[in-house]
Amino acid sequence: MESIDSYRRSLKRKNYSSGTVKIYLHILTHFIAWLTVPLSEVTRKEIGSYVDSLQRRHLAPKTITYYLQTVRLFFDYLIDEEGMAMANPVTKISIRLPKPLPRHLKDTEVADLLAVVTKARDRAMFMLMLRSGLRVEEVAHLTVDAVEYERRQLFVANGKGAKDRMVYLSGDACAALRAYLDKRSSEARYLFLVEKGPMKGTPISVRGIQKRIEYYARKCGVKASCHRLRHTMATQLLNADAPLSSIQDLLGHSRITTTQRYCRVANLKVQRDYYEAMEVVLERMQALEEDEQDPRKLARPKTPVLVKGHKKRPKERGPA
Repeated sequence: MESIDSYRRSLKRKNYSSGTVKIYLHILTHFIAWLTVPLSEVTRKEIGSYVDSLQRRHLAPKTITYYLQTVRLFFDYLIDEEGMAMANPVTKISIRLPKPLPRHLKDTEVADLLAVVTKARDRAMFMLMLRSGLRVEEVAHLTVDAVEYERRQLFVANGKGAKDRMVYLSGDACAALRAYLDKRSSEARYLFLVEKGPMKGTPISVRGIQKRIEYYARKCGVKASCHRLRHTMATQLLNADAPLSSIQDLLGHSRITTTQRYCRVANLKVQRDYYEAMEVVLERMQALEEDEQDPRKLARPKTPVLVKGHKKRPKERGPA
């Protein structure tokens, strides 16, 4: 369809990633195929029916919201850039979304997972997510020259939102990378490569990395995923009293509110603050109880309490 093709070119000019463009076009192709009226005649009624059809497919609320946001951006393009005379039918997205907390691995679960990771390549990939907070897409797109071993840092180019950032390598992550590169004989530009089959020597895909961690998760019985490793890194840094702004920079979050979600997960600092404050409260309560039980303090004359509305009678004075 011509409008889809022109929109694709517009997204490319705005430097949207190829993955995002692919997802947007897939959603819009499905939406246009579902419509029974031309795009110029779509109203809020059609959008409501479209939401109903998505819900009948048992899509998650977050997925439906993403579909609607994509459709809304498409209509913004048609109105603003193609001059289509209509009002955007997706004016408000009112689907209530659940707000689940980030899930992280316990220290024992991390140890169980790493104990079954036998391939040097896989351990290096997982350590970058666990220790440096990389997203799975960022791991898949890493190049050999992005790693600076002397400074123990890693340059993440064109991350989420087309943003670059610098992350750092822990001792065990650096050791895992070196162990992998010692066995790697390819001169390929990309860091992590397929090691078997007809695709041998080509960059490993995002799905390929996800399949590897799914394999190890089944093997050790731990509910692990690529993003859960990233969550674990953020939670561990927070519990070690790292500033929230530093964690935000390392994770590449645009907004601090995204990083603040980790404050609600196993925050040992909050736990320590609670017990310290509660200890003060209990000490005050104990001191009050001891005062009430002290016989010397009980023998003290009590100050008379005036009843509301009762005036104290003035003392009578003798003749001057």
